[in-house]
Amino acid sequence: MSLILNLETATTNCSVSLSKDGKTIVLKEDNDKNYSHAERLHIYIDAVLKEANITSNDLDAIAVSKGPGSYTGLRIGVSAAKGLCFALSKPLIAVPTLNALAHQVIMESGVVVSMLDARRMEVYSAIYDLDCKEIRETQAEILNETSFKNYLEEGKVYFIGNGVEKTKTLINHPNAIFVDNKLPSANDMSALAFKKYKENSFEDVAYFEPYYLKDFVALKPKAK
Repeated sequence: MSLILNLETATTNCSVSLSKDGKTIVLKEDNDKNYSHAERLHIYIDAVLKEANITSNDLDAIAVSKGPGSYTGLRIGVSAAKGLCFALSKPLIAVPTLNALAHQVIMESGVVVSMLDARRMEVYSAIYDLDCKEIRETQAEILNETSFKNYLEEGKVYFIGNGVEKTKTLINHPNAIFVDNKLPSANDMSALAFKKYKENSFEDVAYFEPYYLKDFVALKPKAK
């Protein structure tokens, strides 16, 4: 039996789950658009462990959503995960954010474009097949009317994530299916984290960093 704590902070959804052998048994999350991860993440971790009636020492591993996503959100999640791993001497598992997000789509044919909003008309996206296996790597791209045209001409394309809203304003194709109001969740990390756990696919806790995809650029404050 394996108990894995899953942390998802790549977007506005602060999400924590506890999984047993790849199945979520407790989930605590809240989509606060003000990014309250710093205040809520550890509260949610404590709540999940309490509901499962276990202590942190009972955990077999800590899994974290590695990105891409919000720079600040990812930093908070990874810092919390690494802190737990150091304190408890537990292994660290990194789960690709877009892959976990793609698992929310139920389909019989086509592909999934898992996408997260970036600045202006840009998104971070990756493309997955029916089995949620990556068929196009994660990219940062600026959307236009011809984005994903090759996939749309071949069959159904399911768009999911908080990049969907801007995509809908540009792409008008009969094969485009937009899955609205979906964000990455720790619930979808459970099976992926368990698979990595069985494969002993662990990260170096000391050197692991989130997958930002692009360098963080601090904005200059507006002149008063």
